[in-house]
Amino acid sequence: MTTYSGTNEFEWASFVRASFKGATLRFSDVSGVTMRSVDVDGLDIDSHDLFFGSLFVNGVDVVPLVDAELNRQFPGRELQKAQTPEGLREGWVAVQAAWRETVAGTPRELVDAHVADEWSLAETLRHLILATDAWLRGGILRVEQPFHEIGQIFTGAARMGFDMSIFRAEAPTYQEILAVRAERQQLVTDFLATATPELLAEERANPWGGDDWRPSVGDCIRVILEEEWAHLRYVKRDLALLA
Repeated sequence: MTTYSGTNEFEWASFVRASFKGATLRFSDVSGVTMRSVDVDGLDIDSHDLFFGSLFVNGVDVVPLVDAELNRQFPGRELQKAQTPEGLREGWVAVQAAWRETVAGTPRELVDAHVADEWSLAETLRHLILATDAWLRGGILRVEQPFHEIGQIFTGAARMGFDMSIFRAEAPTYQEILAVRAERQQLVTDFLATATPELLAEERANPWGGDDWRPSVGDCIRVILEEEWAHLRYVKRDLALLA
């Protein structure tokens, strides 16, 4: 299989009577791609950014339909967009209950298993530790160095200049992951317990840098909820394949 990495040679190209059967695209920009008279049987698209734009199939924007279906499959997911302290608290309770069920129901031999280049359950839990550290400890609480050493950072962070020395080289045990994860979950629970509309409206700096967006405290919590629901979906998808 030929691999094209870090290339922009296909931007604005036209492909006529070409075959991409079985091809895989990862971390690639396909925005604005137009497809006409194409065979899409079995086409599998997974994009966390789907809900920030549009996707037209036969002239119909399917993004709202996908969003509604995921809300049906994951009760409480719609509260990731809540604007009130009460809504965010309810949303946090719902996603944590869903995670408890998934973690408890996963056989021990599968916690480190993964599909292709996707993260395992253990790695996903480590990433959620990092997400909480970034958006609660870093973004909201403004802790100077908010990250736990077992956090799992996103792919490409080193190329972006992130200081990877923060993180431990050797992999933690699953029990350590569960313990740190529980601590971070409790931090969010405790913060939301006393959150007020005034606090949620306060402005913060983007914990990942840049001045193009200055999130509110509520925005930071909503990012945490989005991360929790998105990665729960990924894990359940992959565990179903592994099982």
